[in-house]
Order: sequence, then structure tokens, then C-alpha cells
Amino acid sequence: MIPMNKTIGLLAHVDAGKTTFAEQLLYHTNSIRSRGRVDHQDAFLDSHAMEKARGITIFAGQAVMTYKNSTYYLMDTPGHVDFSAEMERAIQVMDYAVVIVSAVEGVEGHTETVWQLLEKYNIPTVLFINKIDRSGADVSAVLSEIHAQLTPHALHVNGSLLHGEMTEDVILFTAERDEELFEAYVEGKARSSQVTESMAQLIQERALFMVMSGSALLDQGMTEFMENVEHLTRTVYDDNQAFAAKVFKIRHDPQGSRVTFMKLTQGQMSVRDELTYTNGNGEEMTEKITSIRVYNGDKYTMADYAKAGQLIAVTGLTQARAGDGLGYLDTRAEYQLIAALKSKVIYPATYSVREVLHCFQVLDAEDPSLHVTWDEGLQELHVHVMGAIQLEVLEQVVRERFGMMVSFGTPEILYYETITKESRGYGHFEPLGHYAEVHLKLEPGVPNSGVVAMNACHADDLSNGYQHLILQHVTEAEHHGLLTGSPLTDVIVTLMTGRAHNKHTSGGDFREATRRALRQGLEQAEMVLLEPYYTFKIKVDLVHIGRVMSDIQQAHGSFDAPEMYEDKAILTGIAPVATFMQYGLELASFTKGKGALTLQLAGYQPCHQAEAVISERKYDKNADLVYTSSSIFCSKGQAYSVPWTEAERHMHIRDK
Repeated sequence: MIPMNKTIGLLAHVDAGKTTFAEQLLYHTNSIRSRGRVDHQDAFLDSHAMEKARGITIFAGQAVMTYKNSTYYLMDTPGHVDFSAEMERAIQVMDYAVVIVSAVEGVEGHTETVWQLLEKYNIPTVLFINKIDRSGADVSAVLSEIHAQLTPHALHVNGSLLHGEMTEDVILFTAERDEELFEAYVEGKARSSQVTESMAQLIQERALFMVMSGSALLDQGMTEFMENVEHLTRTVYDDNQAFAAKVFKIRHDPQGSRVTFMKLTQGQMSVRDELTYTNGNGEEMTEKITSIRVYNGDKYTMADYAKAGQLIAVTGLTQARAGDGLGYLDTRAEYQLIAALKSKVIYPATYSVREVLHCFQVLDAEDPSLHVTWDEGLQELHVHVMGAIQLEVLEQVVRERFGMMVSFGTPEILYYETITKESRGYGHFEPLGHYAEVHLKLEPGVPNSGVVAMNACHADDLSNGYQHLILQHVTEAEHHGLLTGSPLTDVIVTLMTGRAHNKHTSGGDFREATRRALRQGLEQAEMVLLEPYYTFKIKVDLVHIGRVMSDIQQAHGSFDAPEMYEDKAILTGIAPVATFMQYGLELASFTKGKGALTLQLAGYQPCHQAEAVISERKYDKNADLVYTSSSIFCSKGQAYSVPWTEAERHMHIRDK
């Protein structure tokens, strides 16, 4: 058989035993000499001091292990919701996923979030019901929850399919999903090898999900699990095709070198190879690979080359980002999990803005969901976060890595603004010795699409280089709305036309003209404030259903008709993050911990209390130093300002 490279990810709700499970896999494959434990603070993959102290996985770790005919790249992902963005970035490079569910707690809130992401990225998945040794463990009840809440195509397998006898239940369950196997089964000709081949294909197609059970802590079911995974997983990678890779993580080593983690999806790479890629500003970069590393925990070995299917890290790339495709794969991943909160960075006056900003720009490269921004008007640094635990960890990271003592303001809801109808925007920038004019069309975009730049400008009006520059200025930075100064989103900005001067125009002129045109267009549009919403799923005893319905309505949420499941009721719906973010604590209180709440960000919708938020923010659009809707013209060597209300009739180009 041809040796296979397989990237296997471990995912779970916090405290389901995921890291202990990883320790057992590494021990059984002779990758580590002794099994560590989270509570003993000696787990191989939770190597960071913060992970040991908190007893949770914070950073996605990886290890390499060999079992029979395969080399496995094992990824241990965070289980806490505050670090789910790190988990999502790791998912995109997995060949298979293992979802671990506690035999006591069953399917929990984050389990469903994980499941939805695996479905979105189309990752073949197997499950392991862990902690069967614990008091209250009920494998059959958990299996029922998996069927009801995750997938009806979950098949519970006892023991090793390689050495054990193929049971009738396994054969029939598989045959019901494979027409050819079903015919053989009816005729009494179904062979064990045919069943396992069918299972492997169905697992890869996400048409069947193998479920096994055991205790990672007591090493029950681990050998059988590993045998079945080896027997039922397949990967095909071609070393001979053109090089392609996916970047999933950026880190900086103790020497400050930027380390780019990637999965090779086809072809090969060698040290000193040159890679050409597009950076975040749309600029084409060509850089040389200076080293290739294969990480195993927090240590690594150097390699001269890497082949398709390998999970590696390289140095030499200075601007590649998590989510970037490299080589033949030139697409960029769009992440589903986004932060709904923002917080101000508080730091002593003895620190310069430059050094604090540099520190957070390094962290922003490693975790793009932080979305670090500098507010010039307020002279404040802001970060986007998932929750309070993430802020605590950030504070510790900044102290340990950069020697800076910072804190954070109370997290606030992250609002956005958009428009409801089409408008035109005109910007002109012509102080003495400068010249640029830009005409834009603004239209409402698809919800949760951000700011999209389009081009309808003819090359006879403006050179392609200047057109590209204008479109880059549209998307390179956040633009402020007019209601609260919150970021603009869900807007299609189309460049209609523009003008440059052969002698006086420079690139910075178009930045000024573009921003003024955009702002002037917003002045003429109808704007609406948006707030983040959750989709929720609440499972409670029937006795609590009335209370929950009332709570949702008071929180300005809405819900579908309840589903009854034995003695439980399940409610699904949407609610504003602002009114529902603390509901989990309230639910746990009145249900005495028996109620289950699953929350997932569902994007942005019109704010339910827009007037109150606008009044509280007290944003003065005319005092925003970064943005102005006025245009600058020049007459007889003197520059003069024209307000937005009069700008259109002063433009040098007649609108089309």
C-alpha cells in the first residue's frame, strides 16, 4: 500500500476529555513515552503555561504520529467558545475530524457549533463518546442525542472492524446507504471487505459517521478506535502537480521570526523556493522560503523539502495571512465565526503609541479575528473579542511576550452601519500641486457581505493603475458610518469614473478623493444601525418552556414553534447579542444546570434599540478627523473647501 499523510483534527465542547484523548493516541503510536493529563499540567499538546494553568486548550496544537501505513498530523483545537476562531482556522486543513462527546454531559452547545462548521467545510467526521467510566454515563442516551441533534447517519461500532466479526447491524446500516452493497446483502453475498470499503467511502462523503465509545483516561477503546480510523480513512495527494497550499496559522518564534503554518494540498516545496502571492493590500509579493519546519508539540525538526499532504511551517514569508491560498490555490478562506464585542486597550502613558500598536499588530497577524484598529479621532486602540476569557488571556500574552502591562475596557457590542438605498458620491481633492477626482455609486449589499468594490470606469477616463488604487482604498480600511461612527458594511461601492492630472496627481490624492466621495455618498443615503444577532437553541424540561418563551420575547428575540423530544422541549430562534449574551447564566440558574443553550453568531440585523444607541454614542460626524464629506478645489492658486451639499455641481466631470 502507498503510505498516506492524514491530517486529523480533534474537536469537542470544553471538558469532554479531548486533550486526554490526544495523549492516548500519541502514546499508542509511540510518539510520547508517557501519557500526560490536563489536571497534572503535563499534557504534550497543552504546552503553554497559560493552558496548563487554566486546564483548557487555548492555541491549536499539532503533533506527528505514525501508525501502520499512515503518517498522522494530529491537531488539538480549543474547546472554549472564546477561542473558537482559532478552531475554525484549523478546520480548513483537516482531512478528517474526530468529535469527542462526554458520555455524561452528551451533546452540548459548542458541540453543535463545531458540527455546523464541519458541515460547512465538508470535513468527514467520526465521533468518540468519552468518559464511559464516569458516574452517570449513558452511551445509548448520548447516541440518541447525536441522532436527534447532529445526524441520523451515525453508526455505533463496538470494537475493531479489522479483527472483530462484522455485526448484522453494521452491515445493514451501511447497506442502506450503498445500493451495490444492499444488493449483495439481500443476496447473502456481502463480504466484510466490501462493507468496510463502503463504510470508508460513505464516511468520506459525509453520508455515514462512525461512533465509538470508551474512556480515554482509562485507555478503554483507544486501540480499537485507532485501528478503525486507520482502516476507514483515505487520502489521495499528488506530489507531481503544481504546488498549492493553504495557510491556517501565523506565529512568531522566540527569535521574532514570522512562522507561516500551512497544509500542502498538492505538489512539493523545497527550501529556497520562491513563492508569489498577494498580500492584504492586494500587492503581489515574491519571497524565498528560508526554512521548512515540521512541528511536533512546541518542538520542530528541519526539513529540506515537503510534499503534498504534509502539515508544515515555513519562514521567509512576511505577509501571508491565515486563510490565504498559495501557489495554484489562489483563493482566500472566508471565516464564519466573527467577534461581536470590542474592547479598548488601556496602557500606561509611559508607553508610546507606536510600540503598543506594533505589539497588537503582531497579535493581529496571528489571530485575524482580533481586527486591531486605531481610532485616530479618539486616539484609542480597539480589539474585537469573543468574550472575557479571551481578554484575560490576551492580557497575559502581552505581558509575557512583550513585557507590557496592559488592560482592557469593558467589552462593548460591536455595531455596524449600512445603507438602504442607492446613492452617488463625489470626491475632489485639489490643493495646490495635487489633483484627483472620484465618482462612486453606493448600493445596499447582501447581508453580512462587508464592503464590496466594483469597477465600471473606462480606461479612457482613468488609467488602470489609478482605478486599481481607488478600489484598493475602498476596501483597505474600515469606513465610518454617520450614525455612531461604527464600521460600514453590506455596501457595494462601484467606481463610475475619475480624473487625474498628468503632472500633479500622486497616489495619496486618490486616497483623499475616494474617502470624500464615499463619505459624500453616505450623506445622501438613508443609513441604518446594525447589531449582532445570535441563533440560539435551547433545550429544557417541559416545565420551563413557558418561562423561556417569555424571556426570549423580553429580550426582543423570536422563535419557531417548540419541538418536543420525550420530556424535553427544544426552542430555536434568533435574539440580539446585547440582550442575550448573559442568558446562559440565567438559564442555568432556574433550570438548576439542566437547561442547555447553544449560541452562534448569525450576522447582523437592524438594531432593536437604534435610537438609544445613537443617543448614547454621541457621535459627531462633522468632528471626525479621519473622514470629511467636503471636497477641496483650487482657484487662482488658492485651495478652498466645498461642502458636500454643493460638491456635485463643482465637479470637473459631468456625472454619467
